[in-house]
Amino acid sequence: MISFSSLDFIIVSVFFAILFLIGFLPKKEQKGDSSEYLLAGRNVGLFLFIMTNVSTWYGGILGVGEFTYRYGLLSWFTQGLPYYIFAILFAVFFAKKIRSAELFTIPDKLEQIYGRSVGILSSVIVFILVSPAPYLLMTASLISMIFNINLLSALLISFIVSGIYLLKGGYKSDLYTDVFQFFIMFIGFIIIVYISFIQVGDINFLKQNLPQEHLSLTSNVPPIYILVWFLIALWTFADPGFHQRCYAAKNGNIAKWGIIISVLFMGLFDFLTTTTGLFARASLPNLTNPVQSFPLYAEKILGSGMKGIFYAAMFATIISTLNSFIFLSATTFGRDFVFKLKKNSFVERIPNYTRAGLILTAIVSILIAYFVQSVITIWYLIGSICIPGIIFLVFGAYYEKIRISETFAVIEIIGGVTSSIIWFFVREKLNNEFLQQIEPMIAGLLFVFVVHIIGIINFKKSFFPSLKKE
Repeated sequence: MISFSSLDFIIVSVFFAILFLIGFLPKKEQKGDSSEYLLAGRNVGLFLFIMTNVSTWYGGILGVGEFTYRYGLLSWFTQGLPYYIFAILFAVFFAKKIRSAELFTIPDKLEQIYGRSVGILSSVIVFILVSPAPYLLMTASLISMIFNINLLSALLISFIVSGIYLLKGGYKSDLYTDVFQFFIMFIGFIIIVYISFIQVGDINFLKQNLPQEHLSLTSNVPPIYILVWFLIALWTFADPGFHQRCYAAKNGNIAKWGIIISVLFMGLFDFLTTTTGLFARASLPNLTNPVQSFPLYAEKILGSGMKGIFYAAMFATIISTLNSFIFLSATTFGRDFVFKLKKNSFVERIPNYTRAGLILTAIVSILIAYFVQSVITIWYLIGSICIPGIIFLVFGAYYEKIRISETFAVIEIIGGVTSSIIWFFVREKLNNEFLQQIEPMIAGLLFVFVVHIIGIINFKKSFFPSLKKE
């Protein structure tokens, strides 16, 4: 159970109050200024870029605690290392190209390259990918735990404190609140790691009280399990948030170096969270619900005041991602659905369409979070089903040598999603143990890889007749 002192309540309440005030600081955009509302006028500097890029990256903090509690250093090896690699590759090969495109969203680029049908279909995929439901559920779970209120009320409160100010300030509100939360999340986890070493023990304590496999990078899990997590990290290239921040940057160099520098801060924060998770496992070895490892460990070692700061840090880590995903989801609705489907639509109406998307996003994500109530299930289903459909199309959009035609792109989107869904339901019914281990995402990626290779060959033949057989 969680016991909060009056000081802890005050600290967490002040955190929410400051967050709310900062969210309402930006002035409302001038009428018709879509880039101002959606991308902060494409004028985001290096400091803002790094702060929001890092803070937005760590929404699943309770999941990190659970993963580290169960598997130790494997958590960093699968949830940290592959993302550093792909983030740096994204910075080097994509960041400048994305910024120079002067667009708004991934579907914008895919429509530009592959045609209207692909743009609309990819909008559906992106809208699902950026669902804020899992982060809304985590925020609500903590609020319910602390303030002893029911989940539905906590979900409504979670949206208000993380999204209502976006109606006025748009992307600037997202940026400013992310900067504030960047500092809070680091302060909170630095405090708990420092107190752990002072009060609980050092590295020798961890060695003596952790299972041996927890201090192994691979933790004796099957190689295919690690491979799946590395493949899931490919999501980086199709991450709408990364693309959004590159579009919003002042120039391509800020986009490129902002991501590279962000990786350094990601590594530092991963060190803090992984260390906290290891101490939690060593100090509380028999938890029945490892999702609560961070809160329960804080309950064990932090005193009044410090506990409030740590909880504020957990909220900051989640909400900085939650408000970004809320805005991405609303942007997808306003810019990629309504604006493109509505006849005689005008660019100056996009902010209003996006605001309508914020309300719709709130309703949909609250319903998903309330009825599913499993963060891991939501993540697993969304990632496994949606990523295969667009990942190779994003590559081809920026590199002509691996580009395919509109027809093949449509097949790739529909087939990638469909094959993942089919395999999700079929594999458990198979009697072959090896086939049962193949994740739906791998099945989807294999399908789209084959389609993409055939599409590349077909595309080259279409544009270079000399390649055709006599």
